[in-house]
Amino acid sequence: MVEVLEQRSAPETIEATLNYIVNNGEKLFTATAGPGGLDVRSGGTLDPRRVAIHDGRPHARDFALDRQGFRFVRHDTKVADFFDEDEVRRVYYPEMEALVKAESGATRVVVFDHTLRTPDQDLREAAKIREVVRRVHNDYTEWSAPKRVRDLLSDEADELLQRRFAIVQVWRPIRHPVECWPLAIADAQSLSPADMVVTERRYEDRIGQTSAISYNPAHRWYWFPQMRPDEALVFKVYDSMKDGRARFTAHTAFDDPTTPPHARPRESIEIRTLAFF
Repeated sequence: MVEVLEQRSAPETIEATLNYIVNNGEKLFTATAGPGGLDVRSGGTLDPRRVAIHDGRPHARDFALDRQGFRFVRHDTKVADFFDEDEVRRVYYPEMEALVKAESGATRVVVFDHTLRTPDQDLREAAKIREVVRRVHNDYTEWSAPKRVRDLLSDEADELLQRRFAIVQVWRPIRHPVECWPLAIADAQSLSPADMVVTERRYEDRIGQTSAISYNPAHRWYWFPQMRPDEALVFKVYDSMKDGRARFTAHTAFDDPTTPPHARPRESIEIRTLAFF
């Protein structure tokens, strides 16, 4: 296991507004933009809610991937430049394969995608990276997760889908600590399947699905203040096992009320993996 970090000085709990969706039966769609562009969302009504978000650092050792759906770990990387895609694939992908194996217990991990994000428009357009996601969501559904296996590993898919698999992501800041728009994540035990609203995600070459999340006062939210580039959040967005373990993990960027004046814009990377057991 990778060592978790010690507690930092921060408020134990803050209040912030998270953007949920009203589950009124309306179909939701997201048209995915090209590099440096902005996604276009249609359908549905945003439902901003003030919620309590707890500092997860003091509780980091208590979080388990199969219980809360996430783990917060100390993890160094040898990547010098996350804006160099070749270096990310050559250096970071193997690092993440090893990390996800260690945290999940998977026997095989396939890294299949990564995304850089920032709320800064100039950097997003210049570096051709993506915006932060300011809506509570989970990245895969009962339909889209197995489809990803079929899309990526078509020759093996029938055999692989006979046994347990998960989609595990790793999120971390790059270049400097997070000073604004951090990531909040909900305890998977507090998320009900009834809270999840299927969203069709349209790419140039394929159709996917994610889930927007409707408000539930039972949700228990955490964030990890001032996350550094040597820290990572490992979390599940799908697990095929239906035995009571964590299967989905709602998360979102949020406007942190403790953000200092003149904060540097967040720069982060998330990586997506298929984990087979």
